[in-house]
Amino acid sequence: MTTALVRPTAPHLATGPDELVRRFVREGDHVHAAATMSRPNALLNAVCRAFAGSRSLTVSTTAVHSSAHALALSGAVRKVITGFVGDTFPSPRPNRLYRELADGKPFEIEMWSLLSYTQRLMAAALGQPFATTGSMLAETDLRHGKEGSLHLVAHPEDPERSVTLLAPLRPRFTLFHGVCADRRGNVVAVPPLGEGAWAAYAATEGVLASVEAIVDDEVIAAMPDRVVIPAARVLGLCEAPLGAHPQSLRTGQLAGIDGYLDDYAFLTDIVSACKDPQTAAAWYEEWVGGVASHAEYLERLGERRRASLVFPPPPGPPAKAPAPADVSAAPTEQEQLIVLGARTVAELVRERGYDTLLAGIGTSHMSAWLAARLLGRDGIQVQVAAELGLQSMDPEAGDVFLFSQRHAERSQMLTGVAETLGGAVAANPRCLGVLSAAEIDPDANINTTLLPDGRWITGSGGANDIASSVDCVVIAVASPRRYVPRLTHLTSPGLHVRDVVSQFGRFARTGPGSAFELTSWLPPVPGRGRTPEDLPDGPEGAVRELTGWDVGVGRSLTDEKAVTTEELALLRTMDPEGCYR
Repeated sequence: MTTALVRPTAPHLATGPDELVRRFVREGDHVHAAATMSRPNALLNAVCRAFAGSRSLTVSTTAVHSSAHALALSGAVRKVITGFVGDTFPSPRPNRLYRELADGKPFEIEMWSLLSYTQRLMAAALGQPFATTGSMLAETDLRHGKEGSLHLVAHPEDPERSVTLLAPLRPRFTLFHGVCADRRGNVVAVPPLGEGAWAAYAATEGVLASVEAIVDDEVIAAMPDRVVIPAARVLGLCEAPLGAHPQSLRTGQLAGIDGYLDDYAFLTDIVSACKDPQTAAAWYEEWVGGVASHAEYLERLGERRRASLVFPPPPGPPAKAPAPADVSAAPTEQEQLIVLGARTVAELVRERGYDTLLAGIGTSHMSAWLAARLLGRDGIQVQVAAELGLQSMDPEAGDVFLFSQRHAERSQMLTGVAETLGGAVAANPRCLGVLSAAEIDPDANINTTLLPDGRWITGSGGANDIASSVDCVVIAVASPRRYVPRLTHLTSPGLHVRDVVSQFGRFARTGPGSAFELTSWLPPVPGRGRTPEDLPDGPEGAVRELTGWDVGVGRSLTDEKAVTTEELALLRTMDPEGCYR
């Protein structure tokens, strides 16, 4: 049991993240890593160094990916509370480090949906005994193992209904990385804000903050609207330039501080390293365990690499217009899937008047982006949102990462998780969720958590929140391992799923509980080791050979036109490197 700290009148000004962590954090503490579109990665690296091998800490954070894999490699952590564990770049996928996560290796895991996780922080921040949520519905396996934190109670006004209560999430310390701060401890951050400041208020002791720069009090006093965390909550503070690296940070050029992009090369190196235990250990030693300080980390990155990440880039000669997309090669299986998904989304927007698309990460967000572009060419505007706080986004062509700061700069509104998954989704009957699936059953229930052999996938992220509250389309390449008769783990409910799109057509149903039928057809193209000779013959053959579903072909089956040159050009302009090809 830890004793409460005596709060000083001003925060401790540390020389760097390592001193800050060692001064305040103790074995057995619950430490929360706050997430905007970034994490306080310099502080997390310091946590790993300070507590390596202790297996004592509880860490909560919205998602464990990229450099947060150091938590697993360091052996510092006993338990993680989160909504996603895996990789997000260049596309969402499992990480080998967590194959045995369901068995408590490399740490215990407590999984939540992104909104319910944020709602628990909000309850703690507001001093409430519980939060209510419309996520985590009774039929999902995501509820299991949460008897002390999740309660189903009778609705006080309708005995036929129930209400889900969530216990507050109260870490001892919240780690936060901001743009800048004054010496009094007022911390400035720029949206999109992800979980926002809720975790700062939820912490029982307070905030340990790193910033790009500590500036004069007068600088912060001139922008009170930009202060996200007040001085009264900050126990300790340090400078850590590029403190979110390899993730990005948007600064709005406040106090003359440069923002920076995600380091895609660094993220790719992490994914590659984690495929093998030896290379993973070597990566950890090179970038975390064998680094004495954040200053040394920056030195290893090198000045040229750091300069290449600055965003927006400094003025220079006009950029050359991008070359037209090469559409000479036939569409791949994945491209055909994305196009058919985009057509379905666009048709539903036209028919039902949806005004918002919540794009889940993966082939789903590529279909949502393409649908918005196709609709825009017809003069129909639909807003595209992403769960961390990007709304009305106009994604920059050539960058396929859903949470890129390039897309943030091209959004009409930047907010956070609660405003997006709550206000723009759960409270908006005209929102359409666009999701992916690792497994999907004939009732459209989704699994993104566990494979049949017990291996870990990734978890829910915001998918459970979206599927629990609004109409959805699921876009997933069909195979007997993905379109299954029964799920291994039910992560997100299928109650609101209207359509499921495969690489050979669209499955639709008249309403919840009714059976899906294949309602549109486009002959599949080779993919996943199949040659043209291996492809099924006709719609019935495709359903039989490429799915594990016992569903029929609709009597009014329509033939989809082949992928057009326009569709392919738009898609390949969005994804010139073929990450989703």
